[in-house]
Amino acid sequence: MSQNNPTETLLAPFSDPDAVAHYTEGPPRFVPGFTDLHKMTGILLAERVPATANILVLGAGGGLELKALAEMQPGWCFTGIDPAPEMLKLAGKTLGPLANRACLIEGYIDDAPKGPFDAAVCLLTLHFLDAEERRRTASEIHKRLKPDAPFVAAHSSFPQEADSRPRWLSRYGAFAVASGTDPEKVKNMVETVGQVLSLYSPEEDEKIILDAGFKNVEQFYAAFTWRGWLASA
Repeated sequence: MSQNNPTETLLAPFSDPDAVAHYTEGPPRFVPGFTDLHKMTGILLAERVPATANILVLGAGGGLELKALAEMQPGWCFTGIDPAPEMLKLAGKTLGPLANRACLIEGYIDDAPKGPFDAAVCLLTLHFLDAEERRRTASEIHKRLKPDAPFVAAHSSFPQEADSRPRWLSRYGAFAVASGTDPEKVKNMVETVGQVLSLYSPEEDEKIILDAGFKNVEQFYAAFTWRGWLASA
């Protein structure tokens, strides 16, 4: 790993066993309504998939959404994809006795089985990809879904105008501090996120999903710098 690549710096904790050991503490402090996001995702999928659904989860490392969805629907099974082996190990631990309902695969979307799956989920992941790769990844998810299957995506997405972007990033940091995260750590995270992540407005993100072949895109979640969408294959 190069020492000057900011993207690698942001992703490095996902390969660090010590950082991964504390991963599950982080998302609820940075993502407002984190556990409710999982609950809403389960509700939206349950509207349209069978009780024995097979669901593709991209960015499944850590296993938090896998566990939440598995607990909500005892008949669902999952195929989880993530490029970080340490995060996949954590996913297995997080799932515990539910692990037998999930197939965990190290890799990216191209390493996912062809399906077709009853639904797909991608939470807190697509913001690591630029527009072109995000569109390609969403398109590959689309190819692996049954016709009209639901797709739920949620990631960092907020107004990007020069006069409003800093304000939204400040709110992102303020929530983390109010949730008990060390202010110095938050300051560094806000700077890194602002410099490294591929950040787009909600309107641009919605267009990327549409360009990937999805239809009926609905925004169902908005919390400071985070947005979530439901779409149909």
